[in-house]
Amino acid sequence: MAAPGENLRINGDRLWDSLMEMAKIGPGIAGGNNRQTLTDADAEGRRLFQSWCDAAGLSMGVDAMGTMFATRPGTDPDALPVYVGSHLDTQPTGGKYDGVLGVLAGLEVVRSMNDLGLRTRHPIVVTNWANEEGARFAPAMLASGVFAGIHTLDWAYGRRDPDGKTYGEELERIGWRGEEEVGARKMHAYFEYHIEQGPILEAENTAIGVVTHGQGLWWLEFTLTGREAHTGSTPMTLRVNAGLAMARILEMVQTVAMESQPNAVGGVGQIFVSPNSRNVLPGTVVFTVDIRSPEQAKLDAMRARIEREAAAICADLGVGCSVEPVGHFDPVTFDPTLVDRVRRSAEKLGLSHRDIVSGAGHDACWTARVAPSTMIMCPCVGGVSHNEAEEISKEWASAGCDVLFHAVVETAEIVE
Repeated sequence: MAAPGENLRINGDRLWDSLMEMAKIGPGIAGGNNRQTLTDADAEGRRLFQSWCDAAGLSMGVDAMGTMFATRPGTDPDALPVYVGSHLDTQPTGGKYDGVLGVLAGLEVVRSMNDLGLRTRHPIVVTNWANEEGARFAPAMLASGVFAGIHTLDWAYGRRDPDGKTYGEELERIGWRGEEEVGARKMHAYFEYHIEQGPILEAENTAIGVVTHGQGLWWLEFTLTGREAHTGSTPMTLRVNAGLAMARILEMVQTVAMESQPNAVGGVGQIFVSPNSRNVLPGTVVFTVDIRSPEQAKLDAMRARIEREAAAICADLGVGCSVEPVGHFDPVTFDPTLVDRVRRSAEKLGLSHRDIVSGAGHDACWTARVAPSTMIMCPCVGGVSHNEAEEISKEWASAGCDVLFHAVVETAEIVE
């Protein structure tokens, strides 16, 4: 005999409609979204999410970082909740699914449970973590980082956006500063459903990514100080060229990443040049090196080598060099019991699956510090993400949500 709920599915049409409705808020300029954290668009998206949670009979709590927790009660008042979620904030030129899929899939799980009359011993909490992207306020995964004790609340409130506005001020302005103590909640388990943000699942025609590990990361912000000078009248031998030093460091980062294969990546995505004039050698260059690996020793070795060789490059050119770590998390091994539960759920549903390592950071990387955690991934077209061209299919979204549904209700323990 099948276990309770074994043959049940979520409502894929309703999940997709919710994704499309949320995508109307904070539209981008090329089909995606610009719903950066703590903007008016973020506040509007939060209100829509709350209205859906209210309609599903969930009670809403908000902590002092602005993270939203929508609770479906369990039958045992002493049982710790099963959390499921992700984030609603986007990159400035983000897609419609990164993060949003995980939040609205969590909502669809409880909507489907309501439809089916399923009760669980453990409560289920659908979560919208604040400022996962870190696009406006660095670092990424800021609210979940405070929740896990990685950052202090005061430090997080003091983070500034490019216009000098602080996180605390903007959270207050949009009206989403809650009263709950950050991190006071205890979790029985945490599940996060996300698009892959890479090309592997689509290329292998695989429906489900069973996430076993998350890569560790260092963001190293370099500030190089040279001497502004006219590009036409300054002899080559008399230049103190911060731009040249940056170019050599970028090439070196590529070499370090390639020589650290397999399971290592490195690159630079953000560069600021001053004075940024066509005919002036830059006096100051600021850029961020992003290195990642699921292997702690390799990650540490890459950082040490990059900092050492960058210092040598700059010394050779007479350029000043300082380095500040502006983002970091260690490699994550997700909870083996929950990982196996996701794998078995995919098998039970007859869905193709493979183990996969998350190449990006997610809130689950921080929750894993305080509770058993894991992730589920679905394919995305061409592996494109952090881009308005980001795309998935309704079938992919539904399949992963079905796996999420079965893993969550099994963990929350169905009550007959």
